[in-house]
Amino acid sequence: MLFANTPQPPYYAVIFTSKRTENDEQGYGKVADLMVELASKQPGFLGVESVRDEHGLGITVSYWATLESIKLWKENMDHRMAQSKGKSDWYASFVTRISKVERDYSFYR
Repeated sequence: MLFANTPQPPYYAVIFTSKRTENDEQGYGKVADLMVELASKQPGFLGVESVRDEHGLGITVSYWATLESIKLWKENMDHRMAQSKGKSDWYASFVTRISKVERDYSFYR
């Protein structure tokens, strides 16, 4: 499945848009996978979708049941260590946005 299987709205989306540095340390992919694994075990986690282009621009959207569940994930110690490594090594820049999903609709062929 390419898309996160989210419930009926409302729920929340954390939109993380990033530009990678030239530092393509092997640990990045491993840590990114670990963060998805850890987030999926957090109360309130609903799913994630992520893409990155050949120029290093990436967008990851994680879905959460509540603002409190987002706050708890942000405070997770392993996540905080990954954030620190991202700022020091892996990202040239990033923006995080938090939105409430009021409605959604889809199409599947």
